[in-house]
Amino acid sequence: MPADSNIELVREGFAALNAGDLDACVERASPDLIINLAELPEPLHGRDTWREGAAMFRGAFPDLHAEIEDIFGAGDRVAVRLRMRGTHTGDYLGMPATGRSISYVSHEFYRIEDGLIAEEWICSDLASLLRQIG
Repeated sequence: MPADSNIELVREGFAALNAGDLDACVERASPDLIINLAELPEPLHGRDTWREGAAMFRGAFPDLHAEIEDIFGAGDRVAVRLRMRGTHTGDYLGMPATGRSISYVSHEFYRIEDGLIAEEWICSDLASLLRQIG
């Protein structure tokens, strides 16, 4: 797929995430999606694993909104710089709801294969997020 199509696929995924439509997000991912999180030593795998993580996060921050601040693509790769915002109204990693607003940056990279997201690398500023709710 051309880089513009890959960029649009990722944009659509974030629009679905912002709408709380996890089914639409998962439809854009390969069944054997590889999930690389900066804080984990090994990748995670699969749509179900992605959905569980996203549902947990949306449960803690139900008004979560990902604002794309920068996006570009080359070949089968798309890079995104996001500003994530929301309100901590549910349990997150054992931390009870604080009602605090959060805002942090995430740098994310995607590999597209056969029109689906095949692999993602997520480098979020979780230290900033935890300071805001902790």
